[in-house]
Amino acid sequence: MPTFLPIDLDPPARDEGGDRAAASVRGAGVYRPIGDEPVTSAQSDAELAREYIGQGELSPRSMANTQKELYRFLTWCREEAKKTFQQLTLADLHAYREFIRNPPPDWICATKWPRNDPRYRPFSGPLSDASRRQAMIAVKGLLGYAEQTGYLRRNLARLVRNVRAPHTSRITRYLTPQAIGYAIEAVSKRAADTPAAVRRRERDRFLLIAFAQTGARLNEIVGAHMGAIYSEGDGRWWLDVIGKGAKPRRLPVPPGMLDAFRSYRQAFGLLPQSSRADRTPLVLSSRREEQVAITDEAASEALKAVFMAAADHAASLGDGDSAASLRQASTHWLRHSMLTNHANSGVQLKTLQDTAGHANIATTAAYLHKRDHERHDEIVGSGAGLLP
Repeated sequence: MPTFLPIDLDPPARDEGGDRAAASVRGAGVYRPIGDEPVTSAQSDAELAREYIGQGELSPRSMANTQKELYRFLTWCREEAKKTFQQLTLADLHAYREFIRNPPPDWICATKWPRNDPRYRPFSGPLSDASRRQAMIAVKGLLGYAEQTGYLRRNLARLVRNVRAPHTSRITRYLTPQAIGYAIEAVSKRAADTPAAVRRRERDRFLLIAFAQTGARLNEIVGAHMGAIYSEGDGRWWLDVIGKGAKPRRLPVPPGMLDAFRSYRQAFGLLPQSSRADRTPLVLSSRREEQVAITDEAASEALKAVFMAAADHAASLGDGDSAASLRQASTHWLRHSMLTNHANSGVQLKTLQDTAGHANIATTAAYLHKRDHERHDEIVGSGAGLLP
């Protein structure tokens, strides 16, 4: 059975000495001799991975994802291939690409334990083609860096083709306005007989409305602060977020979201409106009286509970379609929902592109269903009398 030893993949500090590097070598159990005149101080594969992660200007979320993928690869090299980077062949890299398609059972655990927990496993199940593509991009980036710094004499990953992920021309994972209405109703009517329950209800209601009305990503909302919601004195309210690639973006705040924000703050004993200098986390833990931020995962789980309650409500009203969608929904569905519903209402794609933070307008165009709906209705309507 493989051993999943912790591997230190935190970026090295600038003043870090050789002691931590040696500890990383011992912890990873992967060694290699350094080639002639390398421009890296790395003394092991794991140490090189740390250096590679540290040299990129990654957001915390991107860094965590890269660490996850490189931990998987380093562990596979040690436990399955039993080779260092220098010893890997092209066949090994192809084997890893297939390995992550369907990892063996002893590499999988549905519960996400901390990496220093003996129960931790690198995978929660098979990876989709899209996830495999991202995994191999991380591996190829690391091996490319190894070649550039002289750690490896050549980069065999150049010869490994990227995984082709199926591309859907239309976004289908979104909620209709009616389904979102069920969710708002479900969280608004949630019983709250303790201060903590009131805080949780108002926070979750704010989260739901914020995601549904701004189209922000999960980490963009959770990573913001109270002062990020503001007005410049002209009656227009904004939310400042940091998007992919650390790019700042400001999103329009509709009146409904502003009302939910004020109610949420009051439930936590705060004034209805914050100042722009307020660095209090935007999304607070309802269990603590002190102002402590929650994680992305906690925010996601909070809204999943709302969606499940809304699904039960929709089913009780005989709306099976909405109930089925709500049972599958996640926070990212609300982003899809905002863009899809606005696109179908006639909002210009360029406006939605800027709001969503898409680099390519073709990405935004995938949310537009209006033409498909009109085409469907025209064909079905015209064909009603064509058959006996």
